[in-house]
Amino acid sequence: MAASAGPEIERLISLLAKLPGLGPRSARRAALALLKRREQLLVPLAASLAETAEKVVSCSVCGAPDTRDPCAICSDGSRDNGLICVVEEAGALWAMERSGAFRGKYHVLGGLLSALDGVGPEHLRIAELVGRVRGGAVREVVLALPATVDGQTTAHYVAERISGPEVQVTSLARGVPVGGELDWLDDGTIVQAMRARRPA
Repeated sequence: MAASAGPEIERLISLLAKLPGLGPRSARRAALALLKRREQLLVPLAASLAETAEKVVSCSVCGAPDTRDPCAICSDGSRDNGLICVVEEAGALWAMERSGAFRGKYHVLGGLLSALDGVGPEHLRIAELVGRVRGGAVREVVLALPATVDGQTTAHYVAERISGPEVQVTSLARGVPVGGELDWLDDGTIVQAMRARRPA
């Protein structure tokens, strides 16, 4: 950005560029859009960011962000306490909630094990999950982790830590998506779909 833009605008652009999916050019475009629509976008966004920073906390039970602790899902008495879905981050939890397919509780790990990035078990909320499972009320843990090397390494580690005769450990099925065509799928997805095949 040109020096004539001023340090405040340059700071805004550099902060926007740190968001996922935004590089320097996209950040400049976003900054210009915010400045152009100051009253409609910039001022309300700044107020919303300040309010979010002040009020949002991590749930002490599951680790999800919410404005109360325990969060709305952990406080919901209609949900199945014996069923826990383990996810990497809150975005996966929100995706599961959008589907409406899960009515249990969640556990947000806060990332994945990664030797390359120096992320070990002590950096994630694995000990908290073990504590919840050892509490005795949990009968099934669903591992809803990404189908990546780090995701599967994490799933394997978590399964080993929580497995026992009283707890069933399952994972999400993988394979052909609804509406998917075989010629557009990668080889790994087709292999997983073949391995997870079931009677028609």
